[in-house]
Amino acid sequence: MLALKLLLVPAFLLLISLAGRRWGPAVAGWLAGLPVLTGPIQLLLALEHGTAFAATAATVSLSAVSGAVVFIVTYARVCTRRSPGISLLSGLAAWCVAALLLTRLAPSNSVSLVIALCSLLVAPKFFPHIAAPAFAPALPGWELPLRMLAGAAVTLAVTTLAAAIGPSWSGMFAVFPVITIVMSVFSHRASGPAYTATLLRAMIWGLYSLASFCLVLAVLLPQLGVSVSFLAAIAVAVAVQWGLKSRLHRP
Repeated sequence: MLALKLLLVPAFLLLISLAGRRWGPAVAGWLAGLPVLTGPIQLLLALEHGTAFAATAATVSLSAVSGAVVFIVTYARVCTRRSPGISLLSGLAAWCVAALLLTRLAPSNSVSLVIALCSLLVAPKFFPHIAAPAFAPALPGWELPLRMLAGAAVTLAVTTLAAAIGPSWSGMFAVFPVITIVMSVFSHRASGPAYTATLLRAMIWGLYSLASFCLVLAVLLPQLGVSVSFLAAIAVAVAVQWGLKSRLHRP
């Protein structure tokens, strides 16, 4: 499973980067919302620790979507006037504060859903108003392999932490913004803050898919087991993702 994640995340980063070059930052950000890292982590938790453990982690992951939103909004606002390094540190600091608060709440499925939806609905109001170029400039040949390597390294670190802690923090780290971090920093450095802010705004719409995936797992895992629950969660996530594609270019 670890080998799968270490291959899947870099491959997905490659796909998103190429999509950004071909169709622009909005499409790249929208694709980034798919549960490419969260899904394998949740499956590993279910297989190794049982459905009750995984269902609890999925409930926390649902509320943890708001932590990802906090990171995205913080990075988007800071990147308009600061360097990628400072923007990343600011986003990580904001995520840590959100994560500490959320793990202390131990919310139910309904409360987690409210937290996630409220953060997703409010987030667009806090984005900077800057116009972005439609497409990213051509990247040097070493850029894409470096993005993939960075994605694998962060995935390994997050997976190692998730395996050593309880369901609350496992659920929190399952939604740690690995892909967001890599795409934000590299896009900021290569394409500038306007492109990055547009990418991050589209990620908010993509996170509805991730939230729906976590909600289905939290509800179905205790009753229907691993196979049915994950198939249903994937189907719902893809349906939500496709249904929101029309929102990509709206303010």
